[in-house]
Amino acid sequence: MKDAVQSPYSSEQIAAWLRGLLTIAWADDNFDAQEQEIIASITQNELAPCLDFESLEVITPEELATVLGRATPAAENFLRTAVMVAIADGTYSPSEDVILHQFCQALEQPEHLLEALRQTLEHPEQITPTIAPTKRQLDALNPLRDWMDKLDVQDPRVARFLCKMIPSQCPFERDVTLFGRKIVHIPPMCKLNPLYEQMVGLRFRALSYLADECGEDVSPYI
Repeated sequence: MKDAVQSPYSSEQIAAWLRGLLTIAWADDNFDAQEQEIIASITQNELAPCLDFESLEVITPEELATVLGRATPAAENFLRTAVMVAIADGTYSPSEDVILHQFCQALEQPEHLLEALRQTLEHPEQITPTIAPTKRQLDALNPLRDWMDKLDVQDPRVARFLCKMIPSQCPFERDVTLFGRKIVHIPPMCKLNPLYEQMVGLRFRALSYLADECGEDVSPYI
């Protein structure tokens, strides 16, 4: 029963939307075999079934704005999903920050929301995986959290993308050992990612939308 519901977005908008999310996913150049497999599946099933994913081009901020519009609900909802993709792996890299802010400017969205995230992770290369965000950092993100929670999933293709990109559960805490000695303890991702609750909430809304509105079997995403 795929795509039986009426989407408020055109096929051109969804194609640009997904290309924008892929641009964020590729921003940190950490494109391992597992991520390649996910991106290939998303591209072949959701974006363009006849397109070789290796030939898929990133989208520029101006091109994205031309398709989604400037200061539009579509632009705002895209940016919300882009933030989720950027932090889905628990790290917010400088390259992701640059692209997100370029998208934000081109789409004429309020930059102060992303500025809170930028200040929290001002020097991500200096943050070790053993340090959780401080209370001051968490409080600074409250406006961004409220904004993220307003995202309403309205398209099955975007919903499937989010269900695949956002982890289904909080990665377990673990110890990193070297020559039999523990050298670092990595807490669960939910203690490191300051927007983890928003990310989980979005994934749940996407799953509910696919199951309740689209009548799809969501067991592959669980």
